[in-house]
Amino acid sequence: MSDTRLTFKEMCAEFDVTPRTLRYYEYIELLSPDREGRSRYYGARERVRMKLILRGRKFGFQLEEIRQWLELYEKQDNHVQAQAFLEMADRQLVALNEQRAQIDEAIDELTATRAEIAKSVASTDA
Repeated sequence: MSDTRLTFKEMCAEFDVTPRTLRYYEYIELLSPDREGRSRYYGARERVRMKLILRGRKFGFQLEEIRQWLELYEKQDNHVQAQAFLEMADRQLVALNEQRAQIDEAIDELTATRAEIAKSVASTDA
């Protein structure tokens, strides 16, 4: 990753996030861009953090979990951070598998209900 700094607008565009999202991530201390007057500039560190934040969100992690995990990287060694990630991942995998089971059940019920109604409609059209 280059050392080129991105402006606020460029950061939003690069990561396809809204200005509101970017400001919120700063407010909850996930990101801390360099400030020059009213302008914000994002270097390599902030862009890496943003990638990790977005990846964590994709996995379904809460922002507070992500913040604490990133903080470990700043204050602890990589082993502590890796251990924390494993614990977070294990919890999230359980939650995602439960959601998958609920979705599969809903799909099965909807498919069966649709089939029953389609059969009923077909018999009245005949």
